[in-house]
Amino acid sequence: MHPFVYLASQSPRRSQLLEQIGIAHRLLVAQDGDPESQDPEALEQVLPRESATDYVQRVTGLKLDAALARLQRRGLDPAPILCSDTTVSLGRHILGKPETPQQASEMLQALSGKTHRVLTAVALQSGRKRLTALSVSSVQFAPIDAAQIEAYVASGEPMGKAGAYGVQGRAAAYIAKISGSYSGIMGLPVFETAQVLRAAGFAI
Repeated sequence: MHPFVYLASQSPRRSQLLEQIGIAHRLLVAQDGDPESQDPEALEQVLPRESATDYVQRVTGLKLDAALARLQRRGLDPAPILCSDTTVSLGRHILGKPETPQQASEMLQALSGKTHRVLTAVALQSGRKRLTALSVSSVQFAPIDAAQIEAYVASGEPMGKAGAYGVQGRAAAYIAKISGSYSGIMGLPVFETAQVLRAAGFAI
């Protein structure tokens, strides 16, 4: 039985989802001076011809490696480390986090009226054992007109989110249908995460 898990994510949504299933956790995130804080986006570069599944699992593994190094560097109490990454794919095209409002608008125009996939990978390092899981959901957007996209981008919500939207925010007004894991689309699939944590000895 572990008393807590380290969560290697700045996302308040992931933190809330862990609280929802009663898992005590501490944040283990990059700080100024950490090697990965210099260019965190470098971890998220897509390789040529890489599938969305391979991409999201690879990036999650890299983030977990960085978190393990962080734990050792800081000399913190040992405990399992949980990491997660979410990506959006439209056909074979991976939609990352928009860097500009213009990019956010283009992503939302591409998603308008179409169904896309949201993939969230989970990885847990417990001692020498690494446990992984993958959640794949589909999301159907209703058609969104230019004025609606402009207003949504102006809200600032799309920035920093894969695919330029948050399912738990204003974009919900345009989501016609979801198939899969709502919490996975938010960024941490609760069912798969609970399975991984149980396998590592957590009581849920």
